[in-house]
Amino acid sequence: MPAYWLARAKINDPVEYKKYTDLVPAIIKQYGGKVLARGGKYQIMEGTDKFHRFVVIEFPSMEQAVKCHGSPEYQQAAAFRRAAGVGEVDQVIVEAGEFTR
Repeated sequence: MPAYWLARAKINDPVEYKKYTDLVPAIIKQYGGKVLARGGKYQIMEGTDKFHRFVVIEFPSMEQAVKCHGSPEYQQAAAFRRAAGVGEVDQVIVEAGEFTR
């Protein structure tokens, strides 16, 4: 069953954050992921307006998404955005529900 990696980010240092975003697409592809939305126009319907970048990535399974996130390659790339002051990110991986089958 497909799973979706959802992220919302506030980028404080675009130059340093780009070191992360330059590496991630190849890592995601390596684990069977497909970026469905990254950046672009958005509208906050409810909740905080703290975040200004949204990402949706589809994986073939929950296991592949979790494996990608925990991979040494992803963790090394994520270190760039986790550095002090570079950005703030919330991430969740959710498996497609019964309504999608």
